[in-house]
Amino acid sequence: MKSTRIEIVRGDITKQKVDAIVNAANSTLLGGGGVDGAIHCAAGPSLLAECRTLGGCPTGEARITAGHELPARYIIHAVGPVWQGGGAGEAALLASCYRAAIQLAVRHHCREIAFPAICCGVYGYPWHDAARVCLQTVRDVLENEPALQLARWVLFGDEIFEAWQKCWLEVLGDDAR
Repeated sequence: MKSTRIEIVRGDITKQKVDAIVNAANSTLLGGGGVDGAIHCAAGPSLLAECRTLGGCPTGEARITAGHELPARYIIHAVGPVWQGGGAGEAALLASCYRAAIQLAVRHHCREIAFPAICCGVYGYPWHDAARVCLQTVRDVLENEPALQLARWVLFGDEIFEAWQKCWLEVLGDDAR
């Protein structure tokens, strides 16, 4: 699905030919499972070496590294919250890590950015809730960031892709046409 500046696709984020991809990182930035592990594996060992110099990243924030062996110029490591039922500020922290990722992308003159579904794996964030927070946040941020031309979500499976599609019209309304 695609609007003017936001799209949702099925695929592998490590194969995206965009200025920056976003890693669903943990606070150590030293790799993990899921998307984080796949990005570290595809980028090669030099990514881990660079991440060791960053000193970690708090939840709700983001850090940037080179793309290393990926087709993207940059990797933006965004740390989202672990789902604790919705009453521990998870939505605000998730929105914050998306805003931080976009700010880094703009600061590094990126025109296209690709996101995974941050927190929707082992962090347990309900997919529809995450999609709503993320799509609203990015839509709102893009209104004030004309230099960033495309925000793409790259979702690895059919089930999560369909969950995000269901949220698409709810959030983007007429902008989704």
